[in-house]
Parts: sequence; structure tokens; C-alpha cells
Amino acid sequence: MSINLSNKIALVTGASRGIGRAIALKFAEAEATVIVHYNKNREAAEETLTRLKNGRHFIVQADLTDAQSTKKMVDSVLSQADRIDILINNAGMYEEAQIIDSTYDEWQAIWNKTLQTNLIGPANLIFLLARNMIDHGGGKIINISSRGAFRGEPDAPCYGASKAGLNAMSQSLAKALAPHKIFVYVIAPGFVETDMARPILQGIHGQEIRNQSPMGRVARPSEVANTALFLASEGIDFLTGCIIDVNGASYLRT
Repeated sequence: MSINLSNKIALVTGASRGIGRAIALKFAEAEATVIVHYNKNREAAEETLTRLKNGRHFIVQADLTDAQSTKKMVDSVLSQADRIDILINNAGMYEEAQIIDSTYDEWQAIWNKTLQTNLIGPANLIFLLARNMIDHGGGKIINISSRGAFRGEPDAPCYGASKAGLNAMSQSLAKALAPHKIFVYVIAPGFVETDMARPILQGIHGQEIRNQSPMGRVARPSEVANTALFLASEGIDFLTGCIIDVNGASYLRT
């Protein structure tokens, strides 16, 4: 995919591994300056950084469930880069909590943690960076959602709800920010070959999951990264508000 992002600065959250790392690598190949965010795994973030080409990339840390930690990170980013052209909200979590088997305390805890990570964190980051984007003539925001927002997640309803909320927020902000030349897009993958998904894919349901797609496999991180690269490219502003499924026809919406 020959897309050039030279002179663009991209912040990728959750870039220490998986989809986030694949996006960071792809954007660096396209000559963007990439800011690699991590929460706890600095060693993995440094590994991502060492693999990035073409630019003065750097690492930042924040717990995105903590509003003050998020603001501190943004202040640090803008002191080093002065602007952000592209924000990739990739950091997220999946944890099961079945309504029948959970205690009330467990239910409260997982809902709070999941919503803070998958929805409130991205909302805060967009709030903090939108003003900077406006001051510099616009920007792009790409939020990583999930097919679980549409098909339902009976074992992890908090996850499905958080991603559905992310979709709705993205479309609301696409309307709010378009007059300021900030365009908001969503990518909704199905299962992806990542460290987080590996135990499930190697488990007893792995083949069943792969067979959900007529291609007989799950997505590769590079396929999600290629979609993000396309959305970050020039000339597609009118796609703002879109939700792009990357699930190999494993779940089809009409």
C-alpha cells in the first residue's frame, strides 16, 4: 500500500504489541512520526520503537483509565511534538464476566474497568487533542472497535457495550468535529492474531472461531493496520463517521 504520511505525527495508544504495534510499524513505513503509547509494558513498547523506521519516534506512558494520567501524557506529547495529526485509539481490554456466574461486586468492577478503558479513556484523549488539531488546521481520529459491538458478547457484555458506545461516540464526534476539519473513523475487527487472542485461538474453540469466516482464518494485525493507513490517507474526508468491518465476512451487517 503506497501511502505517504511524511510530515504527519501519529499517536498510537496500546502500541506495545498486537494491533497497536502493527499500526505503528505501518505508519512508520509510510514516513509518519509515531508516538508509541504504553501503560505497563515498557519493554514491549521499546521493542516496538526499535522496529520503527524513518523518523524521530518516541515513547509515552499513561494509564488511560486515569484522567489525570491521560492529561499528563498529552502535555508531554505536545511538549515534544507540538501537534498531533492522527490519533489512533487502539488501547483496550477484554475480560469475561457472565451475568449468571458473577457476584455483584465482580459485576461492578468489570463494568467500571472496561468502560473506563474502552470508552472513557478514548473520549478523554479525543477531548484533549481535538483542540490541538483545530489549532493546527484539522486532523484524523481512528478508533478501534469490534464486531462484538454488533453481534453481542454474552460472556463479556461489558466489552460489547463499551465498543458499541465507542461507535456511537465516534459518529457523534464525526458530526461535531467535521466543521473543524477533524475526521473520525472506526475500524471494527473480528478476532485478530494477537497475543491477547492467542489463548482463545489455540483453545478448544479455536477452529470454530476460524471457521466463522469463509476464509477459514482470523485477521492478521497487518490487515487492520492497512485499513488504518488507508483511513489516515488524503482524499477520504467524506468517509468521516464510517465504521469499517475487518472480520472476513464472519459477521455481516445490513
